[in-house]
Amino acid sequence: MTREPHCHFCKKLEAPDGFLPEEIVWQFPNSVAVLGPWQFYKGYCVLISREHAAELRHLGPAREAYLAEMSLLAEAIEACFEPHKLNYELLGNIVPHLHWHIFPRSADDPERLKPVWLALERAETDPAEKARLSTGRVDRTEVVQRLQAWLSKKTTSP
Repeated sequence: MTREPHCHFCKKLEAPDGFLPEEIVWQFPNSVAVLGPWQFYKGYCVLISREHAAELRHLGPAREAYLAEMSLLAEAIEACFEPHKLNYELLGNIVPHLHWHIFPRSADDPERLKPVWLALERAETDPAEKARLSTGRVDRTEVVQRLQAWLSKKTTSP
């Protein structure tokens, strides 16, 4: 696997305690799914490529498998939490290591027609907004357990 010594995600992937066990949703062959911090978006996950690449084209032959894992994670989120819509974000402007943000959007989200990032930007300076967005209606442990149960039926390794 290609790693970059100064990359935030490469460091977390290399370290035995890089990700807390309670935040790991699933260990795929080409990626790791972790529970995102903003659980107002119930089931929000980040899917991090095991291979360091800044762009999809840099993955080469692993690209199809990585995208299939992203699709399977999205399917799990839909099955477990029945969102109105999923938003997929592959940005890399801050951390240039391939990672998908998968945001489930609910029909009762007052800002469901706006990009999630507008609310997250407000959370940087507004403690009440930060608390609202990071606190979900379902306990984080339960979110992880639901996703793991669904994924365990569809795959072979947690």
